[in-house]
Formats: sequence, structure tokens, C-alpha cells
Amino acid sequence: MYRIGFGFDVHQLVQGRELWLGGVKIPAEKGALGHSDADVLLHAICDAMLGALALGDIGKHFPDTDSKFKNIDSKLLLQHVMQLISQKGYKVVNIDSSLCIEKPKIMPYAEAMRTVIAGLCNITIDDISIKATTNEKMGFIGREEGATAYAVVLLQKQ
Repeated sequence: MYRIGFGFDVHQLVQGRELWLGGVKIPAEKGALGHSDADVLLHAICDAMLGALALGDIGKHFPDTDSKFKNIDSKLLLQHVMQLISQKGYKVVNIDSSLCIEKPKIMPYAEAMRTVIAGLCNITIDDISIKATTNEKMGFIGREEGATAYAVVLLQKQ
């Protein structure tokens, strides 16, 4: 049995914060604002996985009103989601994702992100796609005020 999940996340970009994407610290003038480290890609992947099994969303499992998640590394959130998937008897087959951010350029870091995510999800980097695009200078992304990520995940019953 297979289950497909879709995830989406968005975070504001501000001065004075680090930019974490796909579990990798990216050199940038602005970083993502959020209760956790605001890793928009890992959050979208978590939401896709949770959605595939109808387990709610990232806000349900890691509310921004809970101080224990303040500035938490999103890799820990993904590890927890992976435990939930395993408890339900599923494994990840593949992940397809897209990042939308005006700058910095993301593709030089995609291989490192794929490596981190593969390790967390017990799959190979060949099972993970990370694509990146800009918003062609339009809207909040184009003005470098925010970033979004989309993810689709295929899970298989073990």
C-alpha cells in the first residue's frame, strides 16, 4: 500500500537570523524567521509525510506556543516525524521538493541537503529531488522578504 503526501511551508526572511534549508546552513544576508530554526524545506517535507498518513500538520505536533521547540533544529522535527511513520508501519520511497527563494542561489547546496535528508529518512540521495527557483522578482519572494518550499512524499507500507 502506498500513501502520497503534499507539504508547503513559508517563512519570512529577516536580518540577524541564520538561513537553514534542508538541514544545511546556507551563507546569506537574511535568514528565516520562525519559532524553530525555520527550515522551510524540512518543514514542507514533514508536512508532506504527516499528511500522507493523515496525522495532521507540523503545527499540531510542534506548536509554536511550546517553548521546548524554540529555536529547535528542524532535523530533530524530521526525526520525530520519521518515528511516527515507522510506528504506522511505513517507510519513505521518495521525496520531490521545490524551494522558491530569490537569493542566495540554492543549487550549489542541493547535494549537501540531499545527503542530510537521505540520512534522516533512511533512503538514498537518488530518492530525493530538490529543485530551486526564484519568483522573478515578483511578490514577497521577489522582494527577498520570504521563502517557500513545496514537497511531495511517497510512503510505502512495510
